[in-house]
Amino acid sequence: MKSERVEESRRVGLFVTCLVDLFRPTVGFASVKLLENAGCQVDVPMAQTCCGQPAYNSGDRADAIAIARNTIEAFEDYDYVVTPSGSCAGMLKKHYPSLFKGDPRWEARAEAFAAKVHELVSFLVDVLGVRSVGAAHAGTVTYHDSCSGLRELGIREQPRNLLASVSGLELKEMRDSDVCCGFGGTFCVKYPEISNRIVEEKTANIRAAGAETLLAGDLGCLMNMAGKLERQGIDVKVRHVAEVLAGMDDGPAIGRGKG
Repeated sequence: MKSERVEESRRVGLFVTCLVDLFRPTVGFASVKLLENAGCQVDVPMAQTCCGQPAYNSGDRADAIAIARNTIEAFEDYDYVVTPSGSCAGMLKKHYPSLFKGDPRWEARAEAFAAKVHELVSFLVDVLGVRSVGAAHAGTVTYHDSCSGLRELGIREQPRNLLASVSGLELKEMRDSDVCCGFGGTFCVKYPEISNRIVEEKTANIRAAGAETLLAGDLGCLMNMAGKLERQGIDVKVRHVAEVLAGMDDGPAIGRGKG
C-alpha cells in the first residue's frame, strides 16, 4: 500500500474507542497495520478514555467537557488523530469545538485539535491518497454506511474504493445502505422498541443482499446488527471494514464464536 500524497512519515495518535478496546481489539491492530503500511508512525496514548459522546448526548455537558479536555491534552502533540469510528470521529471533530465556544483558554486548542481528527478510512484515502491495500478476501460482502460517518464526515465512497482493491472480494450493495441501523448510542437504550424495529428492517436488507459478510466502519453499529442477525438465525458474518482491508479477517466474526 503506497501513499500518493504524503511521502514523509507522520506521527499519528490512534484514538482506539471504548468499544474497540473492550470488545474488538482486532480492529485496533488492523488500524495500526493499515496506518503503518501507509508510512505513518503510530502511537496509542495511554491517557485516552472515552470520546465523551454518551455524556454529550445525554446532556451531561460538565463531564463531556472534562473528557474532551483530557483527550485534547493526550493527543495535542500528534500531527493527526485517527480513529476507526465515524461516530467517535464526528464527536471529536464536529462537537468538541462547540463545547469550548467562547472559552479563552480552550477554544483555540479545541479547534486546532478538531482540525487534525480523521476517521481511519477517510484518512487513508483523502489525506494519504491510498488507492490499494494489497489484501485478499475470498467472498461477497455488503456495506452499511453508518450515520455519523456518512452525514457528519461525508464518508461513503472511500471504503468502497479501498474494498475494490481487495483481491477476490465482491461487493453486493444492500437496499438503503445509508439508513440507520437503530443503534444510535444511547438511542437504543432510551427507545428500545423503535431501535428494534429499525434494526429488523436493516437485517432484512442485509439478508436480501445475499452477501456472506457485513462490513461497516463503526463497531457500535456492527455489534447491534450482529446481535440481531444472530438472534434471527441469519448466517451472515460481521466484521469491521478495517479488518478486511488489513487482511486480518480470519478470526471469529463480531458477535459469534465462529469465523
